[in-house]
Amino acid sequence: MISRLVLLTDRRQLSPRHDLLSVVADCVAAGLRTVVVREHDLPPSTRHGVIVALKALPGLTVISSRLADEAADGLHLAASQPEPPEGWWGRSCHRASEVAEAGAQGARWVTLSPWAASLSKLGYGPPLPRQAYAGHALPVLALGGVRPSNAAAAVEAGAHGVAVMGEVMRADHPGRVVRSLLRALA
Repeated sequence: MISRLVLLTDRRQLSPRHDLLSVVADCVAAGLRTVVVREHDLPPSTRHGVIVALKALPGLTVISSRLADEAADGLHLAASQPEPPEGWWGRSCHRASEVAEAGAQGARWVTLSPWAASLSKLGYGPPLPRQAYAGHALPVLALGGVRPSNAAAAVEAGAHGVAVMGEVMRADHPGRVVRSLLRALA
């Protein structure tokens, strides 16, 4: 089962005083249990090294975004990517109707976005209606514009949990944000 809080990485959003590995380590110390490694622009060997380094953090499930990696625990696919022949994987969805389709293809979870207004999800239109998150057979993570102040509302609307990127990646104290998100989801 996917965690109720999932962090998606984007090192380009980090402040100059942070690096990706220390940010994720801080988040793990605060209670994070699942990370999706994006970093699609890195050379394959460098990206693989990031995944291996994150796998060394105790208790952390590491999922690779879009690009299969043998060191990762799972794979998170873009909305239009073909499903893999095997393995533990999820999919990005942008309409409630896509959730059932992803489940029928074998996805074990989905992200559904955008939940709220988001700097990272500007091209995906306005926030989805709250009812889009309810009544699905597989875990749905609300993504886009997730903050400690609105994370509980996503679960109240029917989401299994939340996936967050910018709120943590841009934070001065990423671990504090993770702790606040986990308290909101409790």
